Amino acid sequence: MRYPLINRYQGALLGALLGEVLAKDANQQYDYYSDVSSVAVLGAESLIELGKLDINNWLQRYQSKSLHLDITDSVLQKAMIATLPVALFFHESMANLRQNLLYMLQIWEYDPIVRDGTLAVGYAIAQCFREKLHPQTLISEIITFIGETSTLLPQKLLKLNNLLDKRAGLASVQAEFSREEEPSNVIAIAFYCFLNTLEDLRLAVLLATHKDNTDHTWRTETKSLNFQTITTITGALSGAYNSTTGIPVQWRVLLCHNNLATGELTTFSQVLELADALVAVWSGVYDPTLHLKEYPEEGCIRYEQQAQLCIFASPDIIQSR
Repeated sequence: MRYPLINRYQGALLGALLGEVLAKDANQQYDYYSDVSSVAVLGAESLIELGKLDINNWLQRYQSKSLHLDITDSVLQKAMIATLPVALFFHESMANLRQNLLYMLQIWEYDPIVRDGTLAVGYAIAQCFREKLHPQTLISEIITFIGETSTLLPQKLLKLNNLLDKRAGLASVQAEFSREEEPSNVIAIAFYCFLNTLEDLRLAVLLATHKDNTDHTWRTETKSLNFQTITTITGALSGAYNSTTGIPVQWRVLLCHNNLATGELTTFSQVLELADALVAVWSGVYDPTLHLKEYPEEGCIRYEQQAQLCIFASPDIIQSR
């Protein structure tokens, strides 16, 4: 394998968190800040402790932290992050992945764009983990995976595919997808940033936050929340593909010194510990008595790394679940 699976788990989680942190305006704090790291960690903890997906357990955890995943202005971003641990945990089987993502989408009452966006991002992440992502066919595969739908996402992804084939620049893509505040445009832009700089996580995230020649950012063309959603999705996708090796040292330092949310994840190392525990449960080698440790002074549960934990997985030979 190109990268150990555990590094891809870590890369996807860290990439999503980096996307959100880098998207925040240093001079302005938004009231609708989505507590991305809290949403991610609570879902991952449920999978770690139960070894399966139980949305009732997830909802209880969210409610205990006063987090709401109902239909709000930030629903798309929250859904992308809430379902990220599911995409990681069930990546080995497309049928199993689709079944569990759709099960999770009950929370949003199967909102069409949330459904399609979640399936699109989940499929791409799974293909990254299985090392079967082919840029030339990814868009058509995603459209097939989504299936019949009433949203505009398949049409937007086809337009994106044409722009990628023509090697269109940022300005052209921005002009095409920033004409209206349509959630499918947000997803298409994120996939552009990912696929246009496939081998470089740093460039992908910078592209998602880039200023074009007219000094306009995605933020000026779309709502600030959508801008944040673009960078979050881009970071998760590129992190899953390039793993932790693609994250620059200065960005790792940025995560180490930023309070990522409301206390659930506060350090870079805690994100790594959570990812390690999640992949250990997935692989069947996890022992809660060895890994789980509560830190009362921090008010949270942390997952200690197992010494020299290194999980590899063949794309075609996976343990039974």
